[in-house]
Amino acid sequence: MTRARRILSITLPAILLLGACSSDRRVGGTIVISSAADADVLFPPLTLSLQGRQVTDQVFDNLADIGPALNTVGDAGFTPRLADSWRWAKDSLSVAFHIDPKAKWHDGARVTGEDVRYTFLLVKDTSLASPLASNLDNVDSVTVPDSLTAVIWFHQRAPDAFFKAASPVAILPSHLLKTTPPASMNESGFARSPIGSGRFRFAQWDKGARIVLQADSGNYRGRPIADRVVWLISPDYQAASLRFLNGDADFLDVVRPELVSEVKAKGKTLIVSPGSLDYGYVAFNLRNAAGTAANPVFGDREARRALVMAVDRAAIVHNIFDTLGLVAHGPATRILPTSDTTTGIPFDSLRAGRILDSLGWKRGADGMRARGKTPLSFSLMVPNSSPIRKNIAVLLQEQWRKAGAKVAIDQLELNTFGERMDERKFESLLNAWHIDPTPSSVREEWASSEVRKGGYNATSYRSPAFDAVIDSAVREMNPTKSVELYRKAYRTLTDDAPAMWIYELRNVQGVSARVHTVGIRPDAWWAGLADWSVSP
Repeated sequence: MTRARRILSITLPAILLLGACSSDRRVGGTIVISSAADADVLFPPLTLSLQGRQVTDQVFDNLADIGPALNTVGDAGFTPRLADSWRWAKDSLSVAFHIDPKAKWHDGARVTGEDVRYTFLLVKDTSLASPLASNLDNVDSVTVPDSLTAVIWFHQRAPDAFFKAASPVAILPSHLLKTTPPASMNESGFARSPIGSGRFRFAQWDKGARIVLQADSGNYRGRPIADRVVWLISPDYQAASLRFLNGDADFLDVVRPELVSEVKAKGKTLIVSPGSLDYGYVAFNLRNAAGTAANPVFGDREARRALVMAVDRAAIVHNIFDTLGLVAHGPATRILPTSDTTTGIPFDSLRAGRILDSLGWKRGADGMRARGKTPLSFSLMVPNSSPIRKNIAVLLQEQWRKAGAKVAIDQLELNTFGERMDERKFESLLNAWHIDPTPSSVREEWASSEVRKGGYNATSYRSPAFDAVIDSAVREMNPTKSVELYRKAYRTLTDDAPAMWIYELRNVQGVSARVHTVGIRPDAWWAGLADWSVSP
């Protein structure tokens, strides 16, 4: 095994926190972003990759956007987007959104309430299999009393009902899509050349090479300051970082710890978030690849717990991230008010060994374990575009080898990795996840109802106990009781160990001196991209 390289310690006060501002607001110029991965699809209900989200969030608008405080309770702090105002019913079971009369699609057609109704129906359509569908589980219907009003009706009152209706779902042009069958959307021309209402228009997508957006000069929310934004797609992180360091790109969306000193030496600025909504974890498939029976290793709760207990996650996080990573304790990162750093299975290699012994996984002469003729072995799937996850996989492989488990690292191209994950054709995988700011998103990732086509629960984890508590937490209107319920659900989930949460990130981006950034949010650095400016 090749030992992972130790990284430099970072002194954070020398690094710019959350963004840079400038009085230079010259209109024009091109912002070039260097990325180590391509978008998956540019159709918002089916977009899974962060690169895809970065692009579609510029081309499409939602009804209202979450504010910098990331509040998801009620509507405090939300910024108008397609809706210039909204009005709640007295019983809080519906909210009427008034569409900005100036809002237009990029083909010139006006945005209407019917576009909202169509979008919600489409996202909820099971034949589309949108991962966003669970956001609308509480939406009963959408009515359109007039062309500029959409009334969203809820099944029940919920603390984050407004957020889920207004923010995660990008509104789509019904006049362009209503004749396309939902099952065909992913392969449609629209998904490759989208038409939205955002401040940037789609211009070009050369797969694996570049994505180009053009300023929408007559946009209802104002023209973007830059003329163009270009994503340069590289085959790997090293190539992407070199483009940035050499000056061929203005922005690097991920600066890894080992690159920090070189970025500073080149006179570029580092933007560091105090926390993030990003975590890395190992998912265990509780079913076999055919989905016909329990996985011989991960179908056993105690075996999963022992394998988690055998891993020194703190050592891995320090080795890979130093001060720019934190040990994860579950499905809620530290910037969420419901997070609980007391959850999780502690590292105890001796106890892990005793548990495996008691389960019949005995060590052989070579130190590897087997139960009868069945070896304690499994594959760990990782995307080959992520050196960080590949390095973590090697460290995990070694730690599990010491515990007597033989692990084969299966490196896959990113799209293949995603397809295998969606189809649940894996034994274990090392994934990075960007969660929604609302704590209720944990239900979308781990509830039994999400073990379905298009659902996020790729592990096939089913727990009536977890489902009952998380459903209560989602409905609880009292904030203190809600936090208690969420933390109880996190404990149930982490104790059952359908996954092993490893790290949380402090996101770090790099920006050149010619680009001035504003509006860097910890959940989405690209949220204010239309207000970034380029120096002469």
